[in-house]
Amino acid sequence: MKSLKEMCAIHAPSGNEVGMTNFLLKYIDKNKKNWKVKPKTYSGKGFQDCIVLVFGKPKTAIFAHIDSIGFTVRYDKQLVKIGGPRLINGIDLIGEDSKGKIECKLVVDKNGNISYKYKRDIDRGTELTFKSNWRETKEYVQCCYMDNRLGVWNALKVAETLKDGIIVFSCYEEHGGGTVSYIQKFIYEKYKVSQAIISDITWVTEGVPHGKGVAISLRDSLIPRKSYVDRIIAIAKKSKIPFQLEVEGSGGSDAKELQMAEFPWDWCFIGAPEDNVHTPDEKVYKNDIDAMVKLYSVLMEKL
Repeated sequence: MKSLKEMCAIHAPSGNEVGMTNFLLKYIDKNKKNWKVKPKTYSGKGFQDCIVLVFGKPKTAIFAHIDSIGFTVRYDKQLVKIGGPRLINGIDLIGEDSKGKIECKLVVDKNGNISYKYKRDIDRGTELTFKSNWRETKEYVQCCYMDNRLGVWNALKVAETLKDGIIVFSCYEEHGGGTVSYIQKFIYEKYKVSQAIISDITWVTEGVPHGKGVAISLRDSLIPRKSYVDRIIAIAKKSKIPFQLEVEGSGGSDAKELQMAEFPWDWCFIGAPEDNVHTPDEKVYKNDIDAMVKLYSVLMEKL
């Protein structure tokens, strides 16, 4: 999982995903010669910092967002949240401004106001992200930004054997979205693809524990079309790959822009569950990761 460890340490908060974009373009260029099918790559002008890979004759698209949560420096040492990070007093934050690299502490006061503790003022507008601390055992991997570097890693593993399909690496998911809106239009108009799987990481809850397989979400704050989800569940059952069903009333993903699109997209969120969500200590069970990769590979073939 060397590439996952490396990705978890890349600075790429919403709005400044270029670090992940550059990493992925280099990774794809280096490794695609060993993949079963060499994809056509769309990036750059017209795609901002997103990447679209097209394999063979696609029927289904995988969407994996490459941005992360974090903080933006305001005035008088104040911070503004990027997305929804958990506010834990004293955690390590890193970044870089005009004066150099930064490693500082998050300060949360009794009223919930957030600021940083550092030897000097940091340039306003600087992004700060969690400091990476990779931990790995026989059963678990743990670090900041498993959400969604693990979803990206999953898509890259699926790419190794993918014959027909599309993989989208999107931006801005953690802070309002926006990029999937134009990417879905491009995909639908050029390739007539209108079904998707969302490669993202979900939560450990009382109904979705570690070790029971990848989670297929029946709903979150949005509700996917049941007939499409039923097809996915039928394929999953036949495959004998461990999975569990998730039902939530909150949360969202890149799917929200597909749901609101002008084209008739079907979608389903499928991801390994993690503990300590949106903290520096996101933790995922390795067998659930294995089930995620296997199920995606089967679905991209069978859907």
